[in-house]
Amino acid sequence: MKEFYLNQLDKQQQKVYQIIKSGVESLTAEFDVPLMDKETLSDIFYRLRLDVPEIFYASTFRYSFYPDSSYVNMKPEYLFEKNKIKEHQNAMKSRVEKLIRDLKSKTKLEQVLWIHDFICENVVYDKLKKQYSHEIMGPLGQGVGVCEGIAKSVKILCDKLQIPALVVISENNPDKNIKYRHAWNLIQLNGIWYHLDATFDLSLGKKEVRYDYFCLNDKSMYKDHEPSIYPLPACTDGDHFYYKEKKLSFTKMEDVQKRCQQAVKKGKVLTFHWRGGYLTKEILEEIFSIV
Repeated sequence: MKEFYLNQLDKQQQKVYQIIKSGVESLTAEFDVPLMDKETLSDIFYRLRLDVPEIFYASTFRYSFYPDSSYVNMKPEYLFEKNKIKEHQNAMKSRVEKLIRDLKSKTKLEQVLWIHDFICENVVYDKLKKQYSHEIMGPLGQGVGVCEGIAKSVKILCDKLQIPALVVISENNPDKNIKYRHAWNLIQLNGIWYHLDATFDLSLGKKEVRYDYFCLNDKSMYKDHEPSIYPLPACTDGDHFYYKEKKLSFTKMEDVQKRCQQAVKKGKVLTFHWRGGYLTKEILEEIFSIV
């Protein structure tokens, strides 16, 4: 899905998108685009970088124009010198190819699971929020990243494996004390879209990989995520949530009790993750009352 956000633009905006894309990919110092206000130009540039994670070396731009001109002169602000950019590009290309080399014989679901697990096991959330942590260079090159860099890393790996994937951006919400935008992915499996938030699972998992945010539908995802700032495909399938597929997701207390009894009889350790609010003493007593 290289052009998902491109396709949401009108024809004139799409023209500007393509000019910017060509200019940035060729590392051009400056180029002209049809006259637009800075907010619209910034939005187009932002969408481009969500569609094409390979553009990790330019995160902003300057612009100027003359009165009565029908064009704007754009000057991307590159993070590195041209030779260094090419060096990083080659390193990222090699890194991605190496990561997916042994995945091509796997099913699409197995590939997405591997990508999710790779992020959770090999990336540390960057609390300092370095510049490169917002791009694929952070998670794939340095092993650190924030949600945007992680989501872009998931997307580029999916792109190379021909798995349709999007980077989703939600707005902040001061009323809920949500200070920053958040990023995650939409992944398409067997023609159906699902939410995948590797950053949230990364933050939840300490000694084990968590799948609380793997293959969620809209209803489940937006219980604790803000809506996307851009229109998205609907995610309506709630039957392929990871833990539900593994028969480890319960909505009734008696089902939890039954699974606990089975574990006790078999002498196995039962580990479960509670997502129903505060796990109080009263709830625990209810769960284990008949075990």
